[in-house]
Amino acid sequence: MKKLRGKRITVVGMARSGTGAANLLAELGAEVVVTDLKRRDELENFMRELNPAVRFVLGDHPGDIFVNADMIILSPGISSDIPQVTHAREFGIPVIGELELAYQLAVNGSDDPGVRPLITNKSGGFLAVTGTNGKSTTTALLDFMMRKSGFRTILGGNIGNALTGEILKCIRYYQPADYFVAEVSSFQLETIRSFRPAGAAIINITPDHLDRYHSLRAYADAKARIFENQGEKDFLILNRDDPETMNLYHGKIKGKPAPGPRVYFFSRRETVHGIYARDGRVFYNLHRTGVGLESRELIAAEEIRIKGVHNLENAMAASAMALLAGCSPEAVQDSLREFPGLEHRLEFVRELNGVRYFNDSKGTNVGAVLKSLESFSAPIVLIAGGRDKAGDFSQLRELVRTRVKALVLIGESKEKIRRALGDAADTFMADDLKSAAGISRNKAERGDVVLLSPACASFDMFADFEDRGRQFKKIVMEME
Repeated sequence: MKKLRGKRITVVGMARSGTGAANLLAELGAEVVVTDLKRRDELENFMRELNPAVRFVLGDHPGDIFVNADMIILSPGISSDIPQVTHAREFGIPVIGELELAYQLAVNGSDDPGVRPLITNKSGGFLAVTGTNGKSTTTALLDFMMRKSGFRTILGGNIGNALTGEILKCIRYYQPADYFVAEVSSFQLETIRSFRPAGAAIINITPDHLDRYHSLRAYADAKARIFENQGEKDFLILNRDDPETMNLYHGKIKGKPAPGPRVYFFSRRETVHGIYARDGRVFYNLHRTGVGLESRELIAAEEIRIKGVHNLENAMAASAMALLAGCSPEAVQDSLREFPGLEHRLEFVRELNGVRYFNDSKGTNVGAVLKSLESFSAPIVLIAGGRDKAGDFSQLRELVRTRVKALVLIGESKEKIRRALGDAADTFMADDLKSAAGISRNKAERGDVVLLSPACASFDMFADFEDRGRQFKKIVMEME
């Protein structure tokens, strides 16, 4: 990357990514200004973390700090077509995202003194996971596997800690890594240029963020950018069972003349070149031999610690990536037996009077809730609702009808969900999460499951999905 010292750089959006990028750039000597439409009291947590050298403009995006910049860094939550950014592009000002900034510095370093590349692996060093649902679990499990096999890794991205923040630590103490393991979102992929992961995976694609994208195709195209710059030395893992993911494969990879990545698949339903489940066991065939593909057993599905059909898919995707990146089968097996899963992802909270309570606050879209409902055979009391992301709640109708004994609704979208699903199960309206948990407890019987899986964003009532999940767990743990 070119020299950054003395450059005027505007960072748009002061959340985790924006704060991480601003602090990294300030450390490298850039003149940084952060702009955000929110008020100071809404950003207090991030303000405390900001480097004192960073200037900030809150409550507005004044045009002069865009057109007078040498570079603009967009945080993932900021649309790349806001007028100020569009205008800056007309002036020839480069606009990239926080992910691209992190990638360029990690792989190439910069012309600034002492900023060397941080990747020790000649293959490129980034392993990236995207998808609508399951990407956080897959990314964390992949990192667990890589570390178990002895690789030095840096974990970051959409999983909760900004990659630029992790890179700042690496530069300060010069701690290079074999691999950066990154969860990447469609928002982050919108603003890449040279980002080229050595290994990538698309877990699934189901309708989400349709309040930002004008169609499912536009959303899928943003996800597809994860393999846009990959070449024949790189690999890509795809979900063979997911129609939208396979549409990308047929439309953007298969039959194309230019050499793209080596493609492997994972499947719960059929034997594939990659990794698959059959008769309760997981097999892989990632390398061709003189007689063709040779399948080897990896593990019995029941030995995998994280449960649920969606977690079987996540486990297969992570395993394929780890094995292709050089992990030993033994390290992958041990990891599958040991990895406990992530907070807010179908997380068991407690059992009370024979009723099991699960926190799936990360289930912020319809597709995630479908997977979660499929994971239980017991009758379910489902707590759903929040801020709508233009989701089609009617897709839940059949599973709600067959598996949900009571539906408890909260938040801005509760009337919309009631209209879509209210006749599929006994439905109750709640004013807040505490009253929803109380109704759920009254409706649940011994052997039932109470599941918080909202199918919506959290911002109508909570700071984020973590806040929602932790409040739910607190309420449940305080039940007598």
